[in-house]
Amino acid sequence: MSFSQSFLSRMAALTSLVLPLVSAGFDPSSKTNIAVYWGQNSYGQATSQERLSYYCSNTEIDIIPIAFLLAIDTPTINVANAGNNCTTFAGTELLDCPQIEADIEECQSSYNKTIMLSIGGATYTEGGFTSSTAAIAAAQEIWAMFGPVQASSTVDRPFGDAVVDGFDFDFESVTENTAYFAAELRALMNAATAAGDKEYYLSAAPQCPYPDAADNDMLDGAVSFDFIMIQFYNNYCSISTFVAGDTAQPYFDYTTWDAWAQTVSANPNVKILVGIPANTGAGSGYTTGATLEAALQYSETFSSFGGVMMWDMSQLYANTGFLDEVAADLGSGGGSPTPTSTSKTSTTTSTTLRTSTTASATTTTLTRTSSTTLSSSSSSSSASASSTGAPVAEWGQCGGIGYTGSTVCASPYSCVCNSVWWCQCE
Repeated sequence: MSFSQSFLSRMAALTSLVLPLVSAGFDPSSKTNIAVYWGQNSYGQATSQERLSYYCSNTEIDIIPIAFLLAIDTPTINVANAGNNCTTFAGTELLDCPQIEADIEECQSSYNKTIMLSIGGATYTEGGFTSSTAAIAAAQEIWAMFGPVQASSTVDRPFGDAVVDGFDFDFESVTENTAYFAAELRALMNAATAAGDKEYYLSAAPQCPYPDAADNDMLDGAVSFDFIMIQFYNNYCSISTFVAGDTAQPYFDYTTWDAWAQTVSANPNVKILVGIPANTGAGSGYTTGATLEAALQYSETFSSFGGVMMWDMSQLYANTGFLDEVAADLGSGGGSPTPTSTSKTSTTTSTTLRTSTTASATTTTLTRTSSTTLSSSSSSSSASASSTGAPVAEWGQCGGIGYTGSTVCASPYSCVCNSVWWCQCE
């Protein structure tokens, strides 16, 4: 063996020892992906949210969506206390965040994390777009701001030269024309990848009641998603309602979303991440121990299952041992330490939406498949109950088909309906 061959062999051996210590980011072939939102510091303490790069060395975390781009028409970034390390672009209120720029690049290059930009959030109020043309133009602007640097563009870039790995949609109220917005981003990402750039991803975070009122126009067969992170919390279908040994699971209804993945999704290989609260204060439905383990083992039996999403990083790191527990339940383990039967049928119809994609000089066709899930149980009840009873606390149920409790929310919350099945105090 020559010196060069010997050297290469030793380097290969060293590489084989080092690589397993580095998380590989989102893996569509894996059922152990873990995504954790960063940016909103929902735990609420001055020191409970560290800078982004602080979390990237943790090998149990694969995907970090940055939350949130909470306005699109006039782009607005909110990252809670992390914004204290940003300035603003001259003449605007848009954050300029060189620390986040450096952290994104470090997380990607040193730790292979998948860094997404999450768009929306609970305070998003724009309602989508007035037309398909407006949606397409907005997508092109967002791509210029957070995608590859465009020499011809003069748009302000909040994260500098850093390029996110994709976009996540967390709309939590009804929107219009967002399918065109998402499809344009998908087309722009695909064109960049085809031209030799990296792989880009598209995800969404719908509520667990199906269909999701806010995201359904995107999820209804119009746009190809790589993964979705379903919020199985703050709803009647929370993971805490899982009943071990019950194949029907009338509340934690993963089966309906699996059917969506197989028959409605534009990408039949889309992966579903089960979204859970990372701590008791992260949302209603927090669960741990045997119930969580059983629910995840049940979910793993579906081919669409791709792992777990948690809200949010600040809550997770305040809940010592929970990340290790989730990783162990998924079968990954070994990472860095941290503090009644209901029959359903589906029917589908198709329509076609057309829009020109100027950035890629092609015509993009959106094929929508509308799906209706029919339950054998009666749905003739009113979507909301009478305004009686004691005030309901934040995230508690205040309406929905079959609900008979109080519809009055404790101050300062109001009752918001995510679907005909579920309304909650927000």
